[in-house]
Amino acid sequence: MTVDLNSYSVRTDLALESREIAQPDSTIPIPGVSEEVEDVRGIKVTKIHVQTEEGSRAIGRLPGRYITIEVPGLRRKDSQLQDRVTTKFAQLFEGFLGEVGLNKDSKALIVGLGNWNVTPDALGPLVVENVLVTRHYFEIMPDQVSPGYREVSAVAPGVLGVTGIESSEIVQGIVERTKPDVIIAIDALASKALERVNTTIQIADIGIHPGSGVGNKRRGLTKDILGIPCIAIGVPTVCYASTIVNNAIDYMKEHFKQETNHTRDILGMLDDISEQERLMLVKEVLEPLGHDLVVTPKEVDEFMEDMANIIASGLNAALHEAVDTDNVNAYTH
Repeated sequence: MTVDLNSYSVRTDLALESREIAQPDSTIPIPGVSEEVEDVRGIKVTKIHVQTEEGSRAIGRLPGRYITIEVPGLRRKDSQLQDRVTTKFAQLFEGFLGEVGLNKDSKALIVGLGNWNVTPDALGPLVVENVLVTRHYFEIMPDQVSPGYREVSAVAPGVLGVTGIESSEIVQGIVERTKPDVIIAIDALASKALERVNTTIQIADIGIHPGSGVGNKRRGLTKDILGIPCIAIGVPTVCYASTIVNNAIDYMKEHFKQETNHTRDILGMLDDISEQERLMLVKEVLEPLGHDLVVTPKEVDEFMEDMANIIASGLNAALHEAVDTDNVNAYTH
């Protein structure tokens, strides 16, 4: 009998977590994958570049650039920290645009993926609501547009279950009509670590597949499909129940190790088996009962508003030279 272990793998959309699963020791390099880490005043930035097919297979991510911004302190709702994260995100994103070959005049289409009516999935529409759009000014009164602004349009195409149309089909039609130079897609993601939910932002140049965070296979927004660069911005807003149980066992192991040398007597076989084997066991228990739920924190409403404002404000500053990074929050509401 052959068991498909992929169905029991840890569910995550973060390249950083995929690298951690492939090689838990960050000091040991993975061939074909480069990594830079910077941690300043509570904002940790990890840049991962998957350079080869070997590296892609090793961590299970497409070749490309990935930036992860981790800020555990965002859960404290510290407004000064939120402003610093906004500024850092703007700086990183502006540099990212240059790395994918775009300049200050490149036209951008911002796509807010997700469902307005489901709070953990509403990140994309919330960002679209707060970004500074200018394309209509360039179309109607181009001579009156002040220097320092670029042509930006935005759309929240909804979800297949509401519209009956794939998001990528809607975006493809818009791309054909409006001819942007880059697509910036925002979506909610899934994480394997509770501490990263609603405290982490990922930027990637490989595009995005709507619905991937909850295991749905959808036609993607990628350069291969749409013909222009597609930059994905994501925030993990959910975890799977099986992942939470798995994490809880890890936390218990660490707690018992501090209290006693006899963790084997308390946890039995759970103290010896690997993380993937343990996750397989948890899923075998939960899935037949229908209990492998998609879980989000009870404060998700506040978290979503905060993360959407950080991303929208950062995008406004990164895309428009005239928007001062010290006053980016003035452009959101």
